Amino acid sequence: QVQVVESGGGLVQAGGSLRLSCAASGRIFSINSMDWYRQAPGNERELVASFTGDGSADYAQSVKGRFTLSRDGAKNTVYLQMNNLKPEDTGLYSCNVEVKMSSDGATWNGWGQGTQVTVSS
Repeated sequence: QVQVVESGGGLVQAGGSLRLSCAASGRIFSINSMDWYRQAPGNERELVASFTGDGSADYAQSVKGRFTLSRDGAKNTVYLQMNNLKPEDTGLYSCNVEVKMSSDGATWNGWGQGTQVTVSS
């Protein structure tokens, strides 16, 4: 199977920065997607950042200009650099991963346990 591990969350003051990591391991032939979501208490889970089909990054409007998505294909890892953090960025940040497990196209889709980001005002 596949394992997904997020890390890098923490408590930071408004205006600060954090860098989140999402690493996938296990039975991976190729990666279809690795997307970052977040969920604040009482809110729906929302898509924060993802790579589009042409390899460029797409962001939620609320984080554009502040968050940067990058990846290391050799490590099956994506990073979310978060700058100028605001209290409304507080939430559990989770990574959704979809992979092909073999050349015949069998896929796996799942989540990591998430990493908590708390931004104080």
